[in-house]
Amino acid sequence: MNVLSGSTSARPDLDWSQLKETIVMLNLAVTQIDQSMNEGNSSVSTLSKSFTGLATNLSDIQSSIAQLSQKDESSEKMKLIIEGSTSTALDKVHSAIIAFQFYDKLSQRLDHVSQSLSALTALISNPTDLYSPNAWQALQETIRSKYTMEEERQMFDKVISGVPIEEALIEFNLDMANKTASEEDEIELF
Repeated sequence: MNVLSGSTSARPDLDWSQLKETIVMLNLAVTQIDQSMNEGNSSVSTLSKSFTGLATNLSDIQSSIAQLSQKDESSEKMKLIIEGSTSTALDKVHSAIIAFQFYDKLSQRLDHVSQSLSALTALISNPTDLYSPNAWQALQETIRSKYTMEEERQMFDKVISGVPIEEALIEFNLDMANKTASEEDEIELF
């Protein structure tokens, strides 16, 4: 039997504190994010390598087909069928690779969230820092510095300055949709 010690919301005593409960919940959130990222990264890495290898093989097949000599009408017809099939498969592989690139961005963002939650947990665990505006400012600066996209920094600045989260998120999503549309037009895979 595992006996839990300490005060909890289920078993409060004179030492119970909402701050301790917050720290426990933040640590749980960090652990769940980290575990989810670890599980996803392994599978995505394997799939990404497989699709990259498949794309290379399909490109090699297309090159080989182009080098075949044209002997008769039936071999030319077969050559066109193979070229069409490999071209379609290559397009699908390219689409999958783009999807993996977006997953990579998601994974990086979740890692930043996890690190930020850990830093927040450390701050609120320290009674001196908990009530220090300078410590909170330093935490905010650290979190903001981890953002790689200007749109993320703009959303952060809006929320910190008092713009409601829902409003800042709507603007962020619009900015990201516009950016994604323009990036898809510019992506070069190979």
